[in-house]
Amino acid sequence: MFDIQENLKKLPDCPGVYMHKDALGNIIYVGKAVSLKNRVRQYFQASRNMDPKVRSMVSQIAEFEYIKAGSEMEALILECNLIK
Repeated sequence: MFDIQENLKKLPDCPGVYMHKDALGNIIYVGKAVSLKNRVRQYFQASRNMDPKVRSMVSQIAEFEYIKAGSEMEALILECNLIK
């Protein structure tokens, strides 16, 4: 079973792309980050300042994956390719 809190601790502090998945393993969101550690953790912080749309998505996240990139530009290109 995927433990979100445990996996948040393992996130690297580097650029990359992350994919949030629902309980069925379907990708529900793809995003890029300058720091995977900081960006992915933001989704799982206190949600009172979150947009309702984002809060709804976060409630459906069962797991996440990430791919490290060498730079912000590489992360941007990778995100674009994954969305396509």
